[in-house]
Amino acid sequence: MSSMTTTFADLTTIGVGGPISSFIEPADDDELIDSIRRADGGRIPLAVIGGGSNILVADEPFDGVVLRDARRGVSIVDGGSTGSGGNRVRIKAQAGCVWDDLVDATVSRGWHGIEGLSGIPGTVGASVVQNIGAYGQEVATSVRSVRVWDRAALVVRDIEASRMGFGYRTSMLKHSMYQAPGVPDRRFFPTPRFVVLAVEFELFRTGYATVGYGQLAKALGVEVGAEMEPARVRTAVLSIRGAKGMLEDARRYNLAAMRGMRAQSGLAAALSHQKGLDEESLADRHSCGSFFVNPVLPLRRGATLPPEAPRFEAVLPDGSPGVKTSAAWLIEHSGFARGFRVTPQARASLSTRHTLALTNRGGATAEDVAVLARTVAAGVLSTFKVDLMPEPVIVGVDVP
Repeated sequence: MSSMTTTFADLTTIGVGGPISSFIEPADDDELIDSIRRADGGRIPLAVIGGGSNILVADEPFDGVVLRDARRGVSIVDGGSTGSGGNRVRIKAQAGCVWDDLVDATVSRGWHGIEGLSGIPGTVGASVVQNIGAYGQEVATSVRSVRVWDRAALVVRDIEASRMGFGYRTSMLKHSMYQAPGVPDRRFFPTPRFVVLAVEFELFRTGYATVGYGQLAKALGVEVGAEMEPARVRTAVLSIRGAKGMLEDARRYNLAAMRGMRAQSGLAAALSHQKGLDEESLADRHSCGSFFVNPVLPLRRGATLPPEAPRFEAVLPDGSPGVKTSAAWLIEHSGFARGFRVTPQARASLSTRHTLALTNRGGATAEDVAVLARTVAAGVLSTFKVDLMPEPVIVGVDVP
């Protein structure tokens, strides 16, 4: 494809963003690392992206290199057969593998450990940067090690899970892009210092998955802590996410800029799952996913929230105890209903199904999304004195 005609709107789930000077898809380790080294050596802005699901980029041209990893292999490292002993299996997935293709492949074998993360858009590489989580699971609990290219030391490193600095929707990889929370590091932004090459996971090869989340348990008709076949858990998770509009629009993989990214079996299943949805429902999927992270507050600050506000035990970045509350609840109770638009004609709105998703209703620009984000964040700050922190990587756009 011609790099001059590729835009971030072509590559992202929210479908906004300007044209790209150079778009490349390395097919092997050497090409990937060489491409990064050339960009860094020439001090050319570099954006390494996966599925484009957790990024919001400005409408202006991106005068740099956008790299999307085309290495999508998955291999069994150890424990894949009954005769190998034990109940664990170790697999290695290259960073460019679409995350839900990996989940589908493991669940189809009866393996469990990541089934609760079904339907999350993006790639394996992005999964560990963000420490994705949903329905009682986080990717961190299944990661054994991460292979990265260190852009500062110019070496390949293998980082054990215990050294990854995993936290709520974060990791040491994500931290390496910022000088302070929300303050980009000019040298390593919007791409971390450590670019993921591959991830080794350890999953359970036999047995049943534990249902560890109330909403999921209710959907399955069981109690929290019940054990269930991984395939049934995956089906329930996809159904819940679909009802909230928190699955991507699988039609994007038929576009020229996205073609070939997904395994055909996974794409066929995703297209079948959304068959029959009207355009309004599909527009709810044109988002960055959850736009704001759930705030984690000091205990004293959490105690000032209304009694009915959701509260969960949490740990602050400094290791002290805190309380996590729901960003969606704060948004809704600040007067922003599902489907809220800044003006009746606005092309960006809150999802009609979930207030945590900011969506492109058709023809929206990055600035349209930014105006909506600023409006919502200002409303929450005014009502509850809580600052909302964006979850996506924000490039060239003024949001809170």
